[in-house]
Amino acid sequence: MHSKYILIWRKVALALVIGQSMSLLPLPSLAAPLTEGEAVRLGLARPEFDELTRSRMAEADADVVAAGTWANPSLELSRDKTGASRESVWRLAQPIDVSGRRGLRQDAARLRLNATAAETMVWRQERIAEVRRNFNEVLRQQLALRAIDAWMARFVVIGSVVDKLAQAGEASGYDRRRLAREQQAAAAKAAEARAGLDRSRARLAVLIGQPLTDEGVSGALLPGFPASLPTLQARLSQRPDLSALAARAEAADADNAAAQRNFPDLTVGVGGKRSDDGVLRESGTLFSVSITLPIFDRQQGAGRRSAAQATAARAEHALAKQKAEGDVLGLHRQLMQLIAAAERYRREAVTPSTDLVRIAETAYRAGESTVLELLDAYKGALEAETTALDLEAKAREARIELDQLTGSHSE
Repeated sequence: MHSKYILIWRKVALALVIGQSMSLLPLPSLAAPLTEGEAVRLGLARPEFDELTRSRMAEADADVVAAGTWANPSLELSRDKTGASRESVWRLAQPIDVSGRRGLRQDAARLRLNATAAETMVWRQERIAEVRRNFNEVLRQQLALRAIDAWMARFVVIGSVVDKLAQAGEASGYDRRRLAREQQAAAAKAAEARAGLDRSRARLAVLIGQPLTDEGVSGALLPGFPASLPTLQARLSQRPDLSALAARAEAADADNAAAQRNFPDLTVGVGGKRSDDGVLRESGTLFSVSITLPIFDRQQGAGRRSAAQATAARAEHALAKQKAEGDVLGLHRQLMQLIAAAERYRREAVTPSTDLVRIAETAYRAGESTVLELLDAYKGALEAETTALDLEAKAREARIELDQLTGSHSE
């Protein structure tokens, strides 16, 4: 009946078993640069995350047990003494569910367990997205710092050229001072980039539970093209958050059905009675049946509440699906355009910048250009590289968001 949700529960159970197995195995060494896949595995292997998901599932499972548990019987003992007469009575009473409400409430609890299982998958996807975002921020800043270091290295090379030209009387003192000021600006930019990288590395280290080595992270910043739009749209029906909403709507329906079972509560009792008046001693067996009279409380509040909860869950499901469809369409278009723009910019702006730097250096050595023109070529090459990295990073952010939206994160 609820095979769709049982499948979700099996996936969650498998993920928890894998997570537990990973926590028992030695974690991979970070001697080599960290890849995104390794970062995700380490982030999911954190014991706190595993404990959170297990605790949430245990809490929902406890509700299933509570919903299916029979009410406790009651034992009544009484003793009456009047003059020489004594009377002792005992009775054992057990409430019995004849309306079927207990079974329906247990069904509702099972459906909520399925909803919780789906929600744990949502938390897992969010955890993966968080690790991936932090990883790719480290990667972007690492590549940006590498570009700045390459920019500074050019100043060392051209500085020796300026010194030789100055000794030969072919370079002015202005060239030296202008070059020194540009080196100071580059050093400040490098310090700022390094501080930002250290902060991002610290955040990622906390998520994966291990410090990063000097090798840092590795990988391509620009993502590949996503799957086709129809393929991504078809995955929306399998999103765990939508499955959770659907399960909660069915659970509210089961609660509502239980509230509609407006049958009296039945309690059956059995016991014994013994009397002694000093002359005669008598004993007997007692049987009792009691029912509640549904005059005032006819489950009106519970019925209205569950009906409203079911309607709200279905409306929320419909709205979430509509939003997801629009987001997938927009993100897919944005990602395709960003990838194309990043590839085009690197091809048409970054690659030619290398030739421009080489031409400017040759011209300066030959005395055909000024140091300002050379520095402008250097700065243009750095700006082209950082702009390309920003475009690629934006494309990566869009890809991570699209993967999270469609449940396409790789683990």
